[in-house]
Amino acid sequence: MSTPNNVSVLSPVPPRAPVPGVQKRTPRRKLGVTSNTTIGRRPRWRTILAYTGLSLASFVAVFPFFWALLTSIKPYTDAFVSPPVWTFTPQITAYEQLWYATEFASFGVNTIVVAVVTVIISLAVGAPAAYALSRFDSRISLWLLVLALVFRSLPRFVVVLPFYSIAQALNIYDTQLMLIIALVAVNQPFTIWLLRNFFAELPRELDEAAQIDGCSRLGAFRRVIMPLAGPGLVTAGIFTFLLAIQEYLIPVVLTQQYATTLSVFIASFGIAEDTALYQLIAAASILLALPIIALAFFAQRFLVTGLTGGAIKG
Repeated sequence: MSTPNNVSVLSPVPPRAPVPGVQKRTPRRKLGVTSNTTIGRRPRWRTILAYTGLSLASFVAVFPFFWALLTSIKPYTDAFVSPPVWTFTPQITAYEQLWYATEFASFGVNTIVVAVVTVIISLAVGAPAAYALSRFDSRISLWLLVLALVFRSLPRFVVVLPFYSIAQALNIYDTQLMLIIALVAVNQPFTIWLLRNFFAELPRELDEAAQIDGCSRLGAFRRVIMPLAGPGLVTAGIFTFLLAIQEYLIPVVLTQQYATTLSVFIASFGIAEDTALYQLIAAASILLALPIIALAFFAQRFLVTGLTGGAIKG
């Protein structure tokens, strides 16, 4: 096929005419591509300062636990020398003496039973109360929340002394029943406040839809709201369990021998002046802390949710 002489085969294609009504797009410049922009970037010294502060705070928090662990596994001749001995053969003598020569196991059972029953009763009482306070906005609800917060803020001595008188009058002193009643009463305001924030985040249309389908108010709470509030119940249960298992003043006042918890048992060793008991104190502290640490790692998502619950809405 021949081509005209005045037309070149390699001549460029003429540009297309712009379409009326269509505006040509210009490529956007991505943020952070050029070296002279600092948008969205934190200065390096602030990052270094933040990590340094977090590292120091973590060291201060973990060092007592680490020192107690070293004290519990050192030989007795190396446990209390100065300067400290860092090279030694680990031993479990303190743990064996604690388990076989003391009543650590029975007091541990008391602690677990009291904490678990406290959680069950606190959730059974606190969940309906928190749901009612989150759904009925009135001055009475507000005052009840304020009174619960005031009661939770009272010093322990103000609360525990009336319980001591009640225990003596009802002849239930030094029993697990009295200890559970006191712990539920003291921790109930915290449970109600925490659960109230979770229930407030659930839309009220769920209640109305359930009632339209034939459920009563109680049926809507049991069949619709409670399954959706499962993470909130787990969070409140974990916090209540941790508060109950670490409580000291209430058990030391309301128990003497049969219902004593581990916190009171460990503190009783500190009265003695025998340094040989210090290794038992360290071993008991480690055994008490390990389940709490394991629970915190296992349920850290729920703990963070409980701490930040209601920060935006509630």
